[in-house]
Order: sequence, then C-alpha cells, then structure tokens
Amino acid sequence: MKLKKAKSLQNWNIVFPNDANSLGTMFGGKLMAMMDELGAIAASNYAQRQVVTVSTDAILFKNPVRIGDRINTQAKVVWVGRTSMIVKLDVYAENPSLGRSLEHCTTAHFTYVALDTKGKPTAVPPLKIVSEKEKKEYDIATYIKQQALKRESLET
Repeated sequence: MKLKKAKSLQNWNIVFPNDANSLGTMFGGKLMAMMDELGAIAASNYAQRQVVTVSTDAILFKNPVRIGDRINTQAKVVWVGRTSMIVKLDVYAENPSLGRSLEHCTTAHFTYVALDTKGKPTAVPPLKIVSEKEKKEYDIATYIKQQALKRESLET
C-alpha cells in the first residue's frame, strides 16, 4: 500500500447549560463524546472506510471548559497499524465576552479500527510522516499503543 498523509480536521461547538455540571463546567463525558465523533470522522476519512472506536487513552483535562465557551476540537491521525489508527485530539476553549482567549483545555488519543463491508477489521494505508512534529506525535502514539497492549496482556 502507498503511504498516505493524514489531514487535520476541526469543528466548533458552544457549551450550553445542559452540557455542564453544577460548577458550570462541561461534563467530561460530553466533551469525550464530541471528541469521539470528530476522531471517528478523521479516522474514517483517512481509511476511506467505516471505523469503530476501540479505546480512549491518555485523556488529559488540563483546563475547565465553561458554560458559554466556544470550543474548537482538532483531530488528526498520528499513528497507523495494520487495521487500527490512533487519532490525537486537542480541545481549545474561548469566551471573548468574558475576556477568555483561546486556551488549550484537553488532549486525548483515541484508537479506531477500520472495517470492511462485512464489519471485519481491514487494512489501512501506512502513514506518511513528513515533519518533526508529526514524528514526535507518532512516537507519543507508539508509546500509548505499547502501554495499551501491556494493560491488555495483564487482563488476560
């Protein structure tokens, strides 16, 4: 298979009161669901196939997301195996009316598997890595994948 370059995707959302807890900050699960949707689109776009979420790893909630914030979610495939892909997701929040400029809030790595028309895992193109940043992201995702495999071997 020919090497393929991954494309970055992004979307914007607004945090409403029903997205938040009693402290006025967004539920982590709600944010994870938004991240999973964009991550699945990025993985499916890369593989040109349907994908399913296999795991969510290394989620770091760095700063709170508040009611009224506009959130920008960015996703990019950063690691590829035979049938699986790891997508790095970053979330930024801003609320200019409250003097809050764009702030990095969350980083995560989600793993997806590409499926054929019968719902079975299928091969995806190998990832083309060009820049130093892409190499660093690949190395981090490789470490995350290795740790996930270690955890899995301990559970069996």
